Amino acid sequence: MQTTVILLDTVEKLGKAGDQVTVAGGYARNFLIPRGLAVAATPGNLRALSQIKARAAKRQDRALQEARERADRLGSVTLTFARAAGEQDRLFGSVTAQDIVEALAKEGVSVDRKRILLAEPIKALGEVRVPVRLHADISAEVRVTVVRT
Repeated sequence: MQTTVILLDTVEKLGKAGDQVTVAGGYARNFLIPRGLAVAATPGNLRALSQIKARAAKRQDRALQEARERADRLGSVTLTFARAAGEQDRLFGSVTAQDIVEALAKEGVSVDRKRILLAEPIKALGEVRVPVRLHADISAEVRVTVVRT
C-alpha cells in the first residue's frame, strides 16, 4: 500500500524538503515519520505545506552554513597516523574511516563515519587525500598521512 508524505528534510534518492512524494506505507510509518524526515500528507498538513517548506528551507540553510564552516576547518587539517609497516611500505593493518572520525574528533571536528568517502581502508604509507561529504552540495578533503612507527 502506497502512502503520500511531505518531506521535512532532504532524503537521498527520494526528494528535497517540502516535496510531496508517494512511498511504501511501511517505509513511511517505520522510517520517515519516526525519524522526523516526513509527515503524512493529510489535508491539514497540505494546507500547512508553505510553513513546512519555510521551516525546511531554514533548516537546510543552517545545515549548509554548518557544512561550510566544517569544510573550512577540514581544509586545514592534516591527520597523521603511525602504523607498523613491512616491506614495500605495506601496513600491518590499515587506517579506516572510523580511525579518521576519531582523529577528527580529537581535532574538534565531528563528522559521521558514513560521510567519509573512503573506498577502501588505507593500507600503505604515504599521504592520501580523503574526501568528506558534509552536505549534498559541499565536500571537503582531509589530508591523511601514514608514517612508519
